[in-house]
Amino acid sequence: MKNVLYISYDGMTDPLGQSQVLPYLIGLTKNGYTFTILSCEKRDNYVKNRQVIADILSTAGINWEPIFYTKRPPVLSTLYDYWKLKNAATKLHNKVKFDIIHCRSYIASLIGLWMTQKYCLPFVFDMRGFWADERVDGGLWDLSNPIFKTIYNFFKRKERVFLKKSAAVVSLTHAGKNEILSWKNLNIPGDKITVIPCCVDTELFTSEGVSLLQQSAAQQKLNIGKSDFILGYLGSIGTWYMLDEMMQFFADLKKLIPHAKLLFITQDDATGIIAKAGVYSIDRTDLIITPAARNEVPLMISLFTYGLFFIKPSYSKTASSPTKQGEIMAMGLPVICNSGVGDSDAIVEKYHSGVIVKNFNYSEAITAILTKQNDFDKNKIRDGAINYFSLSNGIEQYAKVYQSLK
Repeated sequence: MKNVLYISYDGMTDPLGQSQVLPYLIGLTKNGYTFTILSCEKRDNYVKNRQVIADILSTAGINWEPIFYTKRPPVLSTLYDYWKLKNAATKLHNKVKFDIIHCRSYIASLIGLWMTQKYCLPFVFDMRGFWADERVDGGLWDLSNPIFKTIYNFFKRKERVFLKKSAAVVSLTHAGKNEILSWKNLNIPGDKITVIPCCVDTELFTSEGVSLLQQSAAQQKLNIGKSDFILGYLGSIGTWYMLDEMMQFFADLKKLIPHAKLLFITQDDATGIIAKAGVYSIDRTDLIITPAARNEVPLMISLFTYGLFFIKPSYSKTASSPTKQGEIMAMGLPVICNSGVGDSDAIVEKYHSGVIVKNFNYSEAITAILTKQNDFDKNKIRDGAINYFSLSNGIEQYAKVYQSLK
């Protein structure tokens, strides 16, 4: 029995924690590992979801040690959170005596590196993308500001140290792994990096779990006609998702498919989405915005004709794996996405699972949609999701990473 300390700067009460942390760890407990999760929780989400998450983890036999995320002031709040995480990790290790430190992204890996040096424990650098570059590409760190320039350079130096000193590295994409291996003077073996994309619970995300009665009720509630062409967006808008481009794409599509509607499944405030639709002269009656709990998301996806996501293509996105791609494919539905983001285009091409918008050439993509609309095989798309994104495969890969640690 191996004791693992899992450190995450993302909260377990956040949607991301619920979809991209808990399912893996619950699965790994069945492989003989015991977990303590040390996470930073946002107060609003913690108050709303604490009991649900606590019950899930208690049932799975996972210990949870949450601390509160500090938002302000910038930089100093992160230093304060680092100090809290480090102190908590030290106290936990003195009590439990961990065998493995699993660190999700860069802030957590600062603690993992320190614990490796102090206690000679192996740590897993689960990088989740090129975090420092994401902050720059997303406009959160302006490198003309000397403070942000200093912070960026610090984390880029640490990135190399994490890669060298960690016992194992997990990358979300093959594109990200290849980029890392191309870096000069890094000299780490390729087999140190395991590629595990953002995986999907294909038992939850399956059309077999959605009845025609449920679909009909949802369509009626959302004012969707049986023959409507539904372009569906899943998740928060955030920094990276290109809302303007998606609205323009829908406006262009609507001219050729008059019965098209744009459906947003999101917890985000609808006001900004509605305002943006107005900029592109999208009729309010063609715009549907609704939240959904995690267990309701498969039903909502089942209403899509295509899933849509445009992500800002940038250097940092080489290492990104959109969770929504696997979830939509697991429901047997095709996606419409732009090129230049992680392995997304390669996945679409390999599994014939959608339409790639190259260089944001909307007319070419819309023509492809009109000509390919009946070409997609629901079963083959789902098989592709199971082959590439299945949670069971992800758990198996993580188990192999743990087993490789000395």
